[in-house]
This record gives sequence, structure tokens and C-alpha cells, in this order.
Amino acid sequence: MDFDLTEEQRLLKRTVREYADSEIAPQVARYEDASEFPRPVVMALWKDLGLGGMYCPEEYGGIDLDPVSYAIVVEELGRVWPSLCIIVSVHNSVGVQLIAEHGSPEQKTKYLPRLNTDWVAAFSLSEAGAGSDVGAMRATAVRDGDHYVLNGEKNWVTNGQNADLTVIFVKTDSQAGNRGITAFLVEKGTPGLTVGRPERKMGIKASEAVVLSLSDCRVPAASRLGKEGQGFKIAMAELDGGRIGVGAQAVGIAEAALERSIRYARERQAFGRTIGEFQAIQWMLADMATRVEAARHLVYRAAWLRRAGKPYTREASMAKLYASEAATFVSHRAIQIHGGYGYTVDYKVEQYYRDARVTEIYEGTSEIQRLVIARKWLAEHGYGA
Repeated sequence: MDFDLTEEQRLLKRTVREYADSEIAPQVARYEDASEFPRPVVMALWKDLGLGGMYCPEEYGGIDLDPVSYAIVVEELGRVWPSLCIIVSVHNSVGVQLIAEHGSPEQKTKYLPRLNTDWVAAFSLSEAGAGSDVGAMRATAVRDGDHYVLNGEKNWVTNGQNADLTVIFVKTDSQAGNRGITAFLVEKGTPGLTVGRPERKMGIKASEAVVLSLSDCRVPAASRLGKEGQGFKIAMAELDGGRIGVGAQAVGIAEAALERSIRYARERQAFGRTIGEFQAIQWMLADMATRVEAARHLVYRAAWLRRAGKPYTREASMAKLYASEAATFVSHRAIQIHGGYGYTVDYKVEQYYRDARVTEIYEGTSEIQRLVIARKWLAEHGYGA
């Protein structure tokens, strides 16, 4: 693997960073304080930088980034605004990309141009009793002529309230476990689709998570994504990519916390010296910097493997596991370095700590990542796990 970014990737990183610092950063507090979905900011990203179609083929108006470039963009957005970062990541990795890779020609033509310009996508897999155990979902779809009738309730739907199009996974065969899951594309305003109010969360407050209720929700058969029973396979394949995105988000959060800690250590004085001159602070900064770099390399390696068309499930789980726990560690240390000021909202690091915590939970908990890693590793070493 070549650890040097290409000239195009360096330009992309610089462009997104400059835009995020100048155009996005001044708006963070307003939306976070109000727990409000920043749709104007999202639409500006689509228009100004084309980030609504990062995984969309150019023939449908997208910019079709490679996975490493995608990780770079997500990292830079996570560094400035984790809420916006996950909104963009979900839209692209488990929204646009699902349609680009599994949609029919008609679905691609109908939806991808809109998602690149003025629509937001959501992804709905979890239920109250089916989070890590996806096969336990109870929402159903029954064929009725040229339509399907969907019933049930879905939880933790990121972008759900503002989504113009949601990929919803339900059971078309309740007796078939994972093999009975099918995916559907459901547009906002479809009769029978009810969106609940956003959950009140510890962090990433401008990113909404809602309950979707399906009550005799009729959708055309043409809205089915892939074949009946392929939903689980589709979801798991794209979740691997989604884990790279969450890993990149976590790297961005950790880098931001480290940057602020270094700046504070240079400015804050105690006992006649800057606190950065004390070994205790230096060692904390060293541990933080090491974890940021290690997390970034794991994320980029998983993305590189995906770009090369090689298996990357284990590496995506490793990247997501380590980067998310690194983000929690680094933001925790950032608060400690800031002392009492770190516990106040004015110094920002308390928000990084709150925002980092969820990266260990969504797109598969740390426990699930360890399970995936162990099974892959044991199988590779002949243990048949």
C-alpha cells in the first residue's frame, strides 16, 4: 500500500478542509444547540462540492470517488462537525451507493440525479428488538399484485425525518431468518409511512434518529431493491463500507480534539510555564497523537483494500473498532488537558467527547466488531469459526 496521497486526494482534502473551516464551522453551534437538522448546510454541500454523489457514477451526475478519497472527505467533515459528517456518510454509503450498486436501471435514473442535487437519503435496518441481531426483525412486506404492503416499526433511522428517500429492510418471508429479508425504496410522503419525532441524544444532536412506522404502506413492486431475500446480503455488504465511514468520522473527531489540546497546551500557563512544557501533558499528547495516526492508517488501509477489490470485512471492522475507541480516548484526554474549562461548552472538547461515544455503537457496536474480527481471524487460521 502506498501511504502517500495522490495529488488529486491532497487537493480534495485541502478543498474540503478550507470549505469546512470557512463555511460550515460558523454554523455548528446554532444547529447543535437547537438539535436541528441542518438541511440548508447539506444542500450547500451537494451544490458547492458535489458531496451528495460521492459514490454515484458520473453518468448520473455524481463524482464517483474512490473509497480512500471518500474516507478523506468524511474525516475532514468529522473534524469540524460530527453531526453533519454522519448525515453525509449515511446518505452516500448506505443510500446512494446501495442504489448505484444494486438498483435497477430505472431506479438509478429516477433517484440518483435527485440524490446528487436536492434529496437526502436514509437507511432503515434496525428495530426495537433487532439491532445487532438483524434476523430478528419483525417488520414485513406482503406481495399484493403489482405492489407490496409494508407493516411494522423501524428504529434509529438516521436522516429519517428529513429523508426524501429511505432504504427500508423488512421480511418478505418471516420463516427464513436472514434469508427472508428484502430491501425497498420508499419515498417521503408515501401513504402509510409515519415518521416519529427525533430521539433526544447525548451527542451528534443535529443528526436526527427517528422511528418509522409502516401501516399498510403500499409501494410499487418496482421499488424493491434487488430480489426478494437479498436484503441481508445487500445490507451487510454496504455496512462494511459504512464502517469505514464511521471509522473516518471517528478519526476526524479525534484529530479535532488533539488539535485543540495542542493549541491549549501552548497557551495555558501554570507555575510560570505553559502546560505543554510539563511531561504529564506531553505524554498525554503523545498517546493521543499515536492513536490518531494508528486509527487513520487502519481506516485508509480498509478503504484501499476496498478500492483494490480485495476482501475488507475484517479490516473495516478493525478500523471502525479501533478508530471509535481512539476517538473516545483522545476526546477524554482532551477534556483532562483543558481541566475545568474542558467541562464547559465554550471550549468545544466536551462536545467531541459526547459525539465520539456513539461511534462505538452505530454501524455495529464494538462487541459486534470484535465478533466479526475474531471469526474472520479464526477462519483464516483453520479454526472454522
